[in-house]
Amino acid sequence: MKYAAELHGHRPTAGLAAGAAPSGSAPAADVSTRDRVTRLLLEQGATTAAQLGAALGLSPAAIRRHLDAMLADGDVAAREQTVRGHRGRGRPAKLFGLTDAARVRCGTHHYDNMATAALRWIARTGGSDAVEAFATDQVAALEARCRSAMEDAGDDLPARAEALAAALTAEGYAANATTIASGGQLCQHHCPVAHVAAEFPQLCEAETAVISRLVGTHVQRLATIAHGDGVCTTHIPAQPGRDQSGKPVTTVRTDR
Repeated sequence: MKYAAELHGHRPTAGLAAGAAPSGSAPAADVSTRDRVTRLLLEQGATTAAQLGAALGLSPAAIRRHLDAMLADGDVAAREQTVRGHRGRGRPAKLFGLTDAARVRCGTHHYDNMATAALRWIARTGGSDAVEAFATDQVAALEARCRSAMEDAGDDLPARAEALAAALTAEGYAANATTIASGGQLCQHHCPVAHVAAEFPQLCEAETAVISRLVGTHVQRLATIAHGDGVCTTHIPAQPGRDQSGKPVTTVRTDR
């Protein structure tokens, strides 16, 4: 799977991985490992130290050393993992995720300020309807490219979801699809417009509508990076839901 930073034409810099340390201040192996940690967090979102260590083949002590350095440098932040239902003894595991500053250095927020300013101007001059129209127009090209990439997926819902995840990954969203008891789940571990969408959720809503049309059923957005979550999560119900006209029904989270 390609990582989002590579899709922008470059890899995360050693400054990001090692925390902007002067050249030669950290062993090359440490820089390389922290670069791998950064790329894994960019792809998978917030992850426990144990999961990171297992994915990278590092001992608990080794992954902790790298995470401690990245915490001190401001490249990652830690929070307690939410545990639903009964929890055993001991404190919940901590989740480690990239900070906004780290994502910026990965090249994930280029032109955010200009884009936000442009949308504010559109909102002032044309109102919320104009912003919604702009968002719909912006995702039209994305929808066309993803639809083309999904031509061989057929009508099987899981197959379409997996094909869509692959298409979105190629667009820089670092996406994956999984099957769950109630249907499927599409996760996007990177959002190229997260900071802009935080102020203008119409972008998320337009994207959710695209996902609904591409998989051929209604979907429900459960979490978004723009809303402060670690990953954009979209639930794809097992049974298609349609309105009275027979068109797919799109459900989006409206809390702002």
